Amino acid sequence: MPKSIILCVDDEPIVLTSLKEQLKRRFGRQYMYETAQNPVEALQIIEELIEDEIEVSLVIADWLMPDMKGDEFLIQVHEKCPETVTIMLTGQADTDAVERAKLKANLHRCLSKPWTEDELVAVVLSGLE
Repeated sequence: MPKSIILCVDDEPIVLTSLKEQLKRRFGRQYMYETAQNPVEALQIIEELIEDEIEVSLVIADWLMPDMKGDEFLIQVHEKCPETVTIMLTGQADTDAVERAKLKANLHRCLSKPWTEDELVAVVLSGLE
């Protein structure tokens, strides 16, 4: 069983379902997949994974979410797991948020909504290399 996770965070359940299905189709059992509908839930999942010594390889997070924007969330992820690859998914992020995530969260890439499966896979592969 893989000891590595890809975590997807978005407040829209349909987006989470799409991400998980597309990732599973490409990467199969190579990774485990977790989803969270908000950053607070995602941070709890990350804490549990750290305690269980399971690597969080990659986090894909929406930018516009209630309670916490994606750039703020990814900064916290980077502080907890500096080796984790971060990708921001957005249709609305402002350039300041993207720059802040690049500087403080080591943002790998920003993926625009709507994305194609080929785009998603290419961004994830480049991040995991």
